[in-house]
Amino acid sequence: MEVNREAILDRTHYGLNIYSHVLRKYYPGETVLSLAGRGCDPAKNPFNDSKTTLWIRIIDGCACHIDTERAIENGDAFDFAALHFKAKGQELYELLNKELHLRIGEHHPFYDYNKGKPKVEPKPKQPKLQIPVFSYFKKPITNTKPTGHKSLLEVYEMIKGNRYQIITEKLRSIEDKKEARKYKAFQFDYVTFSGIFSSRSDKNLKAHSGLMVIDFDHLENTVELKERLLNDQYFETELLFVSPSGDGLKWIIPIDLSEGDHQYWFLAIANYLRQVYQVELDESGKDVSRACFLPHDADVVINPKYLGK
Repeated sequence: MEVNREAILDRTHYGLNIYSHVLRKYYPGETVLSLAGRGCDPAKNPFNDSKTTLWIRIIDGCACHIDTERAIENGDAFDFAALHFKAKGQELYELLNKELHLRIGEHHPFYDYNKGKPKVEPKPKQPKLQIPVFSYFKKPITNTKPTGHKSLLEVYEMIKGNRYQIITEKLRSIEDKKEARKYKAFQFDYVTFSGIFSSRSDKNLKAHSGLMVIDFDHLENTVELKERLLNDQYFETELLFVSPSGDGLKWIIPIDLSEGDHQYWFLAIANYLRQVYQVELDESGKDVSRACFLPHDADVVINPKYLGK
C-alpha cells in the first residue's frame, strides 16, 4: 500500500490522531483533544501562545481546524502537522507514517488479515436517543414558577403549529417599541432551554439540559444568517427559529458540561462568533436561567435526528 493522504486518513480516524500526536508533543500528560458532537471541544493551540482557540471538526472525511484568533491559517490535519514537522507533501506523509507507527506499506497481520476478503462490519448497537427536556412557563414573564416540562421536540411542534401565530402577527404589527416589549412580556409563553428549574433563577437550577440558546438580535437578513448557522462547521444545530419580533434568530446548540460550565461555554462561543461571524452577543445570554419566548415560525428547524430521519 502506498503512503499517501487517503491511507493516512484511513488509519488516523480522519486525521484526528494527527492533531492528538502533534499536541501531545507540546502538552505531554494532558488530555489534548476531547470529542464533542461532530468535532472536538476547543483545544490549546501551541502556535498561539497555548490559548484555547483551536477548533477542530471533521469535514468531508478529513479533520480540519480554525483558530478563533486567526493566529494560524485555516487548514486540515496535514497543514497542522506541517507547522510542527516543517515538512510537506510526500516527506510529511512518510514522517507521519513513521511517527504514528501506521505501518502503511508494511506487512502487518492486523491490517492484512482480511485483505482480499469481503469486509464484514459488525452491526452497531443503536443507543436510545435522549431528547433534551427543560422548564416551560405560562405567560406572563412575571410568572417565575414553571408550569411543567417540555422536550425539544414538543417545543418545535408548538412553534411550527398555529398555537402562537395570532399573537406573533400582532406583535410584529406594533410599531411602538415600548408597547411591543410590553405585549411580548405579557402575551407569550416561554421556556428555559438550558435546564429544569424549581423557579426561574440561576440558583434554582435542578438539572442542566446540555443546551444553550444564542440570541441574534436586530438582523438585516435573518435568512442569510440562518443558512450560515445551519452549515456551521463547529456547532450542531438542535433548534433554530425566528424570534417573536421577526428581526432576530434563536439558535439552540449543544454544549459539553464535562469540559466547562455554562458561563465558560458562553464566553467561548461568544469569542467564536465574534471571530467567525463578526457579531457581538449580549452578555445577559450567559445566564443559565435565560428565558426564551415561544413565537410562531412555520420554518423552524430541528435536528433531523429527533424526527427519526
